[in-house]
Amino acid sequence: MNARANETTLEHVRQLLERADEAPTLQALAEAASLSPSHLQRAFRRRYGMSPAEYHRARRFGQLKNALRKGAAVTDAVYDAGFGSGSRVYEHSDRLLGMTPASYRAGGAGADIRYTTTATPLGRLLVATTSRGICSVTLGDTDAELTERLANEFPKASLERVDAGREEWLDAVIARIASELGWSHAAAPELPPLDVAATAFQWRVWNALTRIPAGTTKSYGELAAELGMPRAARAIGNACGNNRLALIVPCHRIVREDGSLGGWRWGVERKRELLASEQHRDEPQRKRSAA
Repeated sequence: MNARANETTLEHVRQLLERADEAPTLQALAEAASLSPSHLQRAFRRRYGMSPAEYHRARRFGQLKNALRKGAAVTDAVYDAGFGSGSRVYEHSDRLLGMTPASYRAGGAGADIRYTTTATPLGRLLVATTSRGICSVTLGDTDAELTERLANEFPKASLERVDAGREEWLDAVIARIASELGWSHAAAPELPPLDVAATAFQWRVWNALTRIPAGTTKSYGELAAELGMPRAARAIGNACGNNRLALIVPCHRIVREDGSLGGWRWGVERKRELLASEQHRDEPQRKRSAA
């Protein structure tokens, strides 16, 4: 099957998933595409960044989130989005919504978020955590700016500022960032669990970003090709733009196709300074490798 025919076939499968109220079996989709189930699974993941089952689930959660934002009752929204029961929503809500449907509809009401701020060479850094894990890492000029941004992201959550040394997870994130970026010579502690809502595709992009070595960059197109999705450069850009974990997920290492920096959610000048610092620290290692 040539590339154009293969793309047409996969788009046909995607349309079947878009129209399906209940998730079709992989066998049924494979028969519709005249492909083996294993071939379809691999090809669909390469093209769209997730399996057919993950795509269908993410689509339904998208419908659910839209309905909840508009104020629909949770039960109505769950069934209108095609879920057979509320329990099936709650099985995946932590990963795809970051909270239960009722909490999402209420703007994060009931969530307890603890946060702290600290000075870095790039300005002020805010780290925030829920009871499940780290939910936000952001950079800014002032504590007031960062706190306002956090409040806007979680408008109905309970926010509590804590001082350094009083919250193990917050301190661990700060220590790890400082160590990995050369701001501290102390050993980097283990990264705490994360509590960030994202699609399967976004997680795949973010995981790929963490594998880019410090001191190097890749373009959107290069990362898309590495993921087996050469036409997904724009979608990768959107995933980078939705990253709420500054420095933990190093989207600053992505540049435009011509090598120019492009934008960065936390400021292009910070991006320029951060990349220069990483390249300077990595230079001795590159020289040793070339020798």
